[in-house]
Amino acid sequence: MAVTFNFELNNKPSKNKTYAILLRITQNQRHKRIKTPIAVSKKSDFNKDAKQGNWIRQREPNYAVWNETLAQELEKARKTYQELKEDGLATTEKIAIEMTAGERTSSFLQYAKQRTKEIYDAGNYRNWKKYNGFCNKLEAFLKERRSKDLTFAELTAAFLSKFEAYMHSLHNERDPDRKLHPNTIQVNFNIFKTLVKRAIEVEKFMKPEKNPFLSYSYKGVKTTKEKLDEAEIEKIIDLELKKGTLLWHCRNYFLFSFYCAGIRVGDLIQLRWCNITSDGRLHYQMGKNHKDRDLILVQQAKDILAHYYQNEIKATDYIFPLLDVNEHYAKAISQEEKDTLPTELKIKLFNQVSSKNALINKYLKKLAEMAEIEKKLSFHISRHSFAKIAKQKGTDNAKLKDLLAHSSVKITEGYMGSFDTSENDKALQNIFQKKEISPKDEIMKLLDNMNSEEIGELIRQIKK
Repeated sequence: MAVTFNFELNNKPSKNKTYAILLRITQNQRHKRIKTPIAVSKKSDFNKDAKQGNWIRQREPNYAVWNETLAQELEKARKTYQELKEDGLATTEKIAIEMTAGERTSSFLQYAKQRTKEIYDAGNYRNWKKYNGFCNKLEAFLKERRSKDLTFAELTAAFLSKFEAYMHSLHNERDPDRKLHPNTIQVNFNIFKTLVKRAIEVEKFMKPEKNPFLSYSYKGVKTTKEKLDEAEIEKIIDLELKKGTLLWHCRNYFLFSFYCAGIRVGDLIQLRWCNITSDGRLHYQMGKNHKDRDLILVQQAKDILAHYYQNEIKATDYIFPLLDVNEHYAKAISQEEKDTLPTELKIKLFNQVSSKNALINKYLKKLAEMAEIEKKLSFHISRHSFAKIAKQKGTDNAKLKDLLAHSSVKITEGYMGSFDTSENDKALQNIFQKKEISPKDEIMKLLDNMNSEEIGELIRQIKK
């Protein structure tokens, strides 16, 4: 349906007693109005019935300049309409948004970088690192193709396929001898897909049917979730470690997580004494999804806490000696307060937590060697190990869902997929298990192979 553009006067005066001239956009008898830079001091200075270029009457000293400005506004609106029309996106609302937002971008790369900056400005540093990494890879790929930009029109399934091949050629930054892991590539494509979806649904930069992910998909690979069994947990517990050493502390961190249903490392590092209740419970809000967790402290967890408790501690002190309570970010205690920290403090806190996580994992590897555990031990394995052992002890998935703080049983079932092999084990054993034959069955089998004379003779022998 055609769109029309007309100027009209805002009959309500502004604070300085002038009347703004509005550009009215009409489609299907629906109107959208945009304020122009021009405002007249007298209503009569505006001619609503004027033809092109004569909206401001000549008695207004600035009539020539103002008419030229209005003509430019009208031309800008028509140009915006034509661009949106080509993409099938020409609505009064979208035209108004484009007019007030500035020049419409056709560059996906520019849009991706802008969105990445918005994530950074919002203080979501973890996501920013992922998005920034994606933008760097995309820009490097374009540079290799001797292209400086990527437009929305160039987003096709064929382009995505070439980008996939490029990422498979990249080396892992942490381990240059290895290529990018398929799941790292999947993370980048998830970001790509999210950006395209937002560009379609929020920004209206593309038609929905132009989405290249409608005909293209990429899946990573299933990875084995490493976990410890009870015997291996006991090996770690039984290690003789000098109190106060990093090895001793890191064992405490790992076991405390295990005893508290797999608390994540970022949450453990930031635990404070105010998270411990007087009736022996651990209550905190998870940083990953902002869900509340309320767990009873089993005796083993209490024993670990006893090593860190001192009479002069404050409720706001960190439980474990990992973060400095005197840092500015430490003033934010609740998750809500952390969410409203300035970006630079969020980044500093994030980097500190990441650094301590790396340190803990370094010493957990040493603990594994000392305990002769031939598994790559990391902090997150405490969560996997808890889930596995809980399942082996008969905990159903519904209860495990609550203990692990999953949002649905389906997630828990997927999480437990590689842990719970009991049913498969039973089935396999039944297939190859040798059947034990009872004495009665053995006698019946012998009788089946005897003729009547032999059976008669056997009976006579038994009667003797």
